[in-house]
Amino acid sequence: MPHLVIEYARKIEHQTALQPLLQQLFEAACKGGIIQPQDLKLRALPYDQFLLRTPDETFLHITLSLLEGRTDTQKEQLAINLRQVLTEQLPNVTSLSIDIRDMNAIAYKKRLLPLHNPE
Repeated sequence: MPHLVIEYARKIEHQTALQPLLQQLFEAACKGGIIQPQDLKLRALPYDQFLLRTPDETFLHITLSLLEGRTDTQKEQLAINLRQVLTEQLPNVTSLSIDIRDMNAIAYKKRLLPLHNPE
């Protein structure tokens, strides 16, 4: 259920391999025990068009949406864990940010197909 969406300046792709970064963020998000690995979904959206203070700046922003019910302390620790990965892996990115949002459990609806196990 948790959705971790990464928005970033495409220029970052020249500084780091994205798939290993996604894996590290996945592990950091699951580290505190409030997110179960089988529930977490990550996706990354590159931006070619954006405007920052100067043309040579870059950014990466994470929005993590969780069902409501986690404490502020749990969400803060989760943000710190994610920020640590970003600062270690992307030391030259100008702007790194994280926003953890609560999703309303009544309004959130989903449908999952069962996994097929090929034998």
